[in-house]
Amino acid sequence: MNDSELKFPQWQAPFQELIIEFTLQRLPEKLQKAEALVQGRLQQLDQGSNHRNEKIALQDALSILRVMKSDGLHSVDRNK
Repeated sequence: MNDSELKFPQWQAPFQELIIEFTLQRLPEKLQKAEALVQGRLQQLDQGSNHRNEKIALQDALSILRVMKSDGLHSVDRNK
């Protein structure tokens, strides 16, 4: 899926790159970047805007990031 097919490419593109990352050594950096973008966008939307669909997508992304963080980063540590 390219950026023009994403509803919220500002944060979904880096998130998508993280999901398809196969190099474990790159995972922590990409995870941190995606998490910062998602958190930052969520904070922007909490400041008075009413973007319900994007907020739901952001919350879903945060849930996925939490799972990846707990599962994926432990794998990186074991493979060093």
